[in-house]
Amino acid sequence: MIKSSSSSDVLVESEVPLAERAYRRLRQAIVRCEFQPGQRLRVDELSKQYALSSSPLREALSRLSEQGFVRAFENRGFRVAPLTVAGVADLTRVRLLVESEALRDAIACGDDQWESRLVGAAHALALVEQRLPEGPLILSEAWTAAHREFHLAMYGGTSSPMLMDLVSSLFDSAERYRQFSARHRKVERRKNSEHKKLVTAALERDAEQAVGLLRQHISMTERNVTAALLSMQAQGLLQ
Repeated sequence: MIKSSSSSDVLVESEVPLAERAYRRLRQAIVRCEFQPGQRLRVDELSKQYALSSSPLREALSRLSEQGFVRAFENRGFRVAPLTVAGVADLTRVRLLVESEALRDAIACGDDQWESRLVGAAHALALVEQRLPEGPLILSEAWTAAHREFHLAMYGGTSSPMLMDLVSSLFDSAERYRQFSARHRKVERRKNSEHKKLVTAALERDAEQAVGLLRQHISMTERNVTAALLSMQAQGLLQ
């Protein structure tokens, strides 16, 4: 089972290497859509914004480029990766493959600690969701954090660190699409019932049921994001 880091294992920011600090800040900003798709990322401007020198920022941007969050252009710097209908379709295809395998492995290998973390994460997410206002717009930082913790807890029983790293990266890529499309979502989607069914199937060690529910969950996200992106394109809000 892959164990989550405890608070005592996490370095305070002043102890984190500068390149890692730059990477974390930029990745979080991109996932939260603080930079627009296709926006140019000028190192000199980022240096002022984050109070970091150009060297760690360039290293962070190169790393983000390898992960698909940023596009690097030879002699032309960096731009935020675009968000497209084709992109979310490709992302969903890979998520279905990787996350299905991660969940199967978690169900097969997860121990009591995994079950406890999953139950706790599901409960915390449900409490946050109960406090959300009515309507389709969900950009709550508390919900976003709890939602991420729930999904990573669900896969946390896997015996493969590499698989867990892939899951985390794919989830953040999908979160970027969700954050961006949520600004133009027309239909409300409450996920609490979907999450409860997933937890029940996982705790019952019913891999087929759990994976089937997961695939529906991920595919519904793709449909909602695609509808929002197409609507934005029609309004000329997205290239």
